[in-house]
Amino acid sequence: MKKFPLLFAAAFVLLMQQSCMKDSCRRTYTLQTPIFKTLSQVRAEMHSTAPQPLKATGKLNLFGNTIFLNETGRGIHIIDNSNPASPKNMGFINIPGNVNLAVKGSYLYADSHSDMVVFDISNTSNVVPVKFLNNVMKEKNVYWNSTATNNPDSIKVVVGYNTRDTTVDCQTYDMLVKAQVNCPSCAVANPSLLYSAAAPAQTGVGGSMASFTIVNNYLYAVGSSSLYCLDISNPSSPQQTAVKNMGWGIETIYPFQDKLFMGSRTGMFIYSLNDPANPTAQGSFAHLTFCDPVIADNQYAYVTLRGGTMCNSTNVNELDVLDVNDLSRPALKKTYPLSNPYGLAKDGNLLLVCDGTAGLKLYEASSPASLQLIKQINGLEAYDVIAINKLAVVVAREGLYQFDYSNPANPKQLSKLSISK
Repeated sequence: MKKFPLLFAAAFVLLMQQSCMKDSCRRTYTLQTPIFKTLSQVRAEMHSTAPQPLKATGKLNLFGNTIFLNETGRGIHIIDNSNPASPKNMGFINIPGNVNLAVKGSYLYADSHSDMVVFDISNTSNVVPVKFLNNVMKEKNVYWNSTATNNPDSIKVVVGYNTRDTTVDCQTYDMLVKAQVNCPSCAVANPSLLYSAAAPAQTGVGGSMASFTIVNNYLYAVGSSSLYCLDISNPSSPQQTAVKNMGWGIETIYPFQDKLFMGSRTGMFIYSLNDPANPTAQGSFAHLTFCDPVIADNQYAYVTLRGGTMCNSTNVNELDVLDVNDLSRPALKKTYPLSNPYGLAKDGNLLLVCDGTAGLKLYEASSPASLQLIKQINGLEAYDVIAINKLAVVVAREGLYQFDYSNPANPKQLSKLSISK
């Protein structure tokens, strides 16, 4: 008897009840039955809980002495970083479908699939949601449709799967195969894609791989093709002010002064914040199709391009330095070869680049046209970095690292929170 690893939704279980069992031919397949909760039930579980081991690392936000570290699809770890040499995992916020985050004052803003959630973080041991905005980032929509209402009690969300092997006669098996072909959305292809599920307020610092950022009283978020603008002057109740269609492949956003720099798979885009509620395009720099985060300073923008991925199959990996004195016409100043670049950060004349499997690289950048490699830190697969006050917080495949780079030629590892196997 041969086993076929086909995945079918629960609706097909009824077909197995047919009594066509005369045929001696039998087939076995794996049936995964979705487990549903209402969106109201899912949202009721979006609050801080006891700390959980890191199973993966994602995007991060550094807010004072607290690190908020995303675990893609699951939620956000709360880490007490009062002593960078001994960070403490303090709690976990359960947020199905979470990828992005930003922090200002007593509030954390996070996505949950296409929804936006506002959390009160005034007490990090008791983080609770205070506002849900439905289907803000429509590119990430999973459960909202033309018949959905704004009543979360009426919306069903997949929160897990029951799995078992099932044997049927060949006729029923063939019917199931045809049903799967005719209704591919009924088949469970990859469950993890559905649920893996007074004084100015201080704003958290995000990395260059961030898709959320805050400038003054506005939250800016990028989806795969749009820029979303939300007024957070009333921080617990954001109001959307604009949606900008930007084409396709938008990935990262980086604020500098009164500008937004956005990296995409086709180039870098610069938007002016003269009207913060309605940013306007000011310039762009096009390249071939690559993945590219971007950061900027007064005169230059730094863009890493990564090939050999879903963004581009070619093996071009480099750092581009762009002169942005004329924002309407950014000009390529210099290109530097890299191995597998991701995020980057700059502190004064020091440029830090996450070069994937080649580790973390530190460059003397007083002359962007002639960067000098000072130090390469091996032994980690670096993804993103925040550099502030001589402290580098590095997200890597192996965990969360922190380095003291007071002496850039000899940075010292202060700590590592490891991924739990």
